[in-house]
Amino acid sequence: MSLTTTAVASSPKLLDRVRWHLRVKHYSIRTEQAYIDWIRRFILFHRKRHPNDMGEGEITKFLTYLAVEKHVAASTQNQAFAALLFLYQQVLDRKLDFIDKVERVTRPAKLPVVLTPAEARSELAHLKGDYRLMTELLYGSGLRLMECLRLRIKDIDFGYNRITVRDAKGLRDRVALLPQRLQHPLRGQIARVKELHQQDLARGGGKV
Repeated sequence: MSLTTTAVASSPKLLDRVRWHLRVKHYSIRTEQAYIDWIRRFILFHRKRHPNDMGEGEITKFLTYLAVEKHVAASTQNQAFAALLFLYQQVLDRKLDFIDKVERVTRPAKLPVVLTPAEARSELAHLKGDYRLMTELLYGSGLRLMECLRLRIKDIDFGYNRITVRDAKGLRDRVALLPQRLQHPLRGQIARVKELHQQDLARGGGKV
């Protein structure tokens, strides 16, 4: 089925619906961005046909294309599949039949390159201010980037030297170690932000 006027008009609305469902279920912003991108690529691959007009066959062709033509990693193909399953099952409310005959990625996963302690210290030496503190939290506490950016004061426990990460991967809370040497710079950062907040309140006449 070729692209219709209805499909063109409804495409932005479809992606908005996907975003709404992802946010209601508290998916991370990175997962939201990835799922939206895969759904958009799926639609473009099939010449902008609306997903309502497609099904298991089109999903199989797209996933096979990723493996055979694009040579993606297995995790990438799995993420694309998860995005399409979410689209059909959660947004379009369609139960898919068993999807088979997909060319699966069989290449072994590449081991990540990890910095040595000396290399990490060398990189940190080139950073200053907030960027250094954030990087030290990523490295010292094992936080993901978005976990660090969304960190709140109430999630930091100075007494027990720990950080509570809310809605982590798998939508579960977890506890991360807060290195002792980061307590002082973190307290300083909190004090500076509090002072800026007080200044903003003063300039605004005390109105929030």
